[in-house]
Amino acid sequence: MPKKIFLMFPGQGSQYIGMGKDLYNKYPIAKEIIDSAGDELKSVIFEGPEETLKLTKYTQPAIFTVSVAAFEVFKSLADFSKFEFVAAGHSLGEYCALCAAGFFNFEDGLAMVKARGSFIQDASEKNPGTMAAIMGMQKAAVEDICARASSLGVCQAVNYNSPGQIVIAGTAEAVNKAVELAGAEGALKCVVLNVSGPFHSSLMSGAAEAMSCELEKYVFTNPLFGVYTNCDAALTFNCAEVKDKLVKQIKSPVKWDEIIQNAIALGAENFIEIGPGKVLSGLLKRTDKSKKALNAEDEISLQKTLQSLN
Repeated sequence: MPKKIFLMFPGQGSQYIGMGKDLYNKYPIAKEIIDSAGDELKSVIFEGPEETLKLTKYTQPAIFTVSVAAFEVFKSLADFSKFEFVAAGHSLGEYCALCAAGFFNFEDGLAMVKARGSFIQDASEKNPGTMAAIMGMQKAAVEDICARASSLGVCQAVNYNSPGQIVIAGTAEAVNKAVELAGAEGALKCVVLNVSGPFHSSLMSGAAEAMSCELEKYVFTNPLFGVYTNCDAALTFNCAEVKDKLVKQIKSPVKWDEIIQNAIALGAENFIEIGPGKVLSGLLKRTDKSKKALNAEDEISLQKTLQSLN
């Protein structure tokens, strides 16, 4: 029986200046992909400045490009016949997972991600808001706090990252009220996040509508392996369903904890985070302490992962 491997692709917040440069310098396939993203984006990825890399319209295509490059290097070095793959990506990372699985090619994926980043930035400017991480509270308690804070504006649970770590989003006044309530009711920690908008909340409806029109330009194909989708935590193989799920994803919660639990229940044995950072590896450990993720973001981590798999 082939080993079941779960590939995880990170989302916004994992970026850093110089990500992917190690692989770019060593592997022609990584160089080809990153070069094809254009000189401007390559310069922002490798040289910054950080303020520019943090802008959604740059962050999203930058992470997508580097993650796909890392996957293609991994794919070229690993014996895929030995493994059975499934994948998922957190928020933006869902596009990386879908591209890796073969739902669409890199060029189309990059164009979609650029459009998505632009739509989300526009929606954030028209409907400003913020996000906050609530640690140490159960789902029902966080959702109750959001409902009560909603008297001041939009406030919703939007990222179910792991048991005891939920991110909320909405208008600043309502989110700040929810943070105050959570602190008073026993949350271990509450952190207002340094983000440019209330991502995955209903305030992103305009971005979702724009993305629905954008996605009509592209033809999706059936994949080599399934991808767990953010909006419903379901393992998806059908390319006809994916466009609707990508639209829904923009204004719906990311059900990451359910995705991980579903993958474990289905028999995933090895978890590999592909792309910059180790955010998802940390969330995996919080969800199931018996599981540990490998990663592939540079030459050292890539070789360590390949050695472990072999």
